Amino acid sequence: MDAARARPSWGRRGTPLTYAVLVVVTILALLPLYWTVVAGSRTNAEIAGSPPALLPGPNLLGNVRKSLDQVDMYKAIVNSVIVSGSITVATVFFCTLAGYAFARLRFRGRSVLLGLVIATMMIPSQLGVIPMFMLIADLHWVDRLQSVILPTLVSAFGVFFMRQYLIRALPIELIEAALLDGATSFRIFRSVVLPIARPAMAVLGMLTFLQAWNDFFWPVLVLTSNNPTVQVALNNLGGGYVPDQSIIMAGTLVGTAPVVVVFALLGRHIIDGVIAGAVKG
Repeated sequence: MDAARARPSWGRRGTPLTYAVLVVVTILALLPLYWTVVAGSRTNAEIAGSPPALLPGPNLLGNVRKSLDQVDMYKAIVNSVIVSGSITVATVFFCTLAGYAFARLRFRGRSVLLGLVIATMMIPSQLGVIPMFMLIADLHWVDRLQSVILPTLVSAFGVFFMRQYLIRALPIELIEAALLDGATSFRIFRSVVLPIARPAMAVLGMLTFLQAWNDFFWPVLVLTSNNPTVQVALNNLGGGYVPDQSIIMAGTLVGTAPVVVVFALLGRHIIDGVIAGAVKG
């Protein structure tokens, strides 16, 4: 009886209701992607029909070719990989560095600076669009990728997220022991902080990459169709008096495919790291 009570709850088998809920949630999560496939493989008339088509049609490859002819999707995907990758790497590094400083270092004005960082999360990003665009124009960066990358190299949410994680997961005794051994601040960060912060860094990197890849508002202001990201390219698809939704959906599939592939390959590693960090904490 005592052994049964000692078993962890995560080792128990789920009930039929649990599996039923998981199946329903999975279907609801995959439904938008399935509808994108259906719409991208049909004609515009079939999509607008009543009732609409519910099964994939034969026109997917043809619609994909039309979408690639209308916009330079290959260049858009490469640009999105560069932009999203650069933003993700920089955000994870800088936010982990700042989160460690706010969590475990003692310096004058720490609480005030942390309060200012958190306060910036309450300010709508749209308020900074006009001055930011004026700055980008003065630097002659319009229609260049650095105009999208540099304004988002660090995020207040990322700093706060890493700070909260490191307060719980990073014992102060480890830092004190490293200081007694003569380690420098950067050596402590590299050898002690980064291994402990890896699960949270994986989560932050995943969220940052998705946000950067799907970002539309700022890229569409500073980039043109000559040097687009995926979202800017999709904005130029299916133009006309009546937008061709089938071509738009086919292009959306092409733009979504790299993200799906990345998370199909790396999703297990990210989940394993998060679970390991949760058990360790």
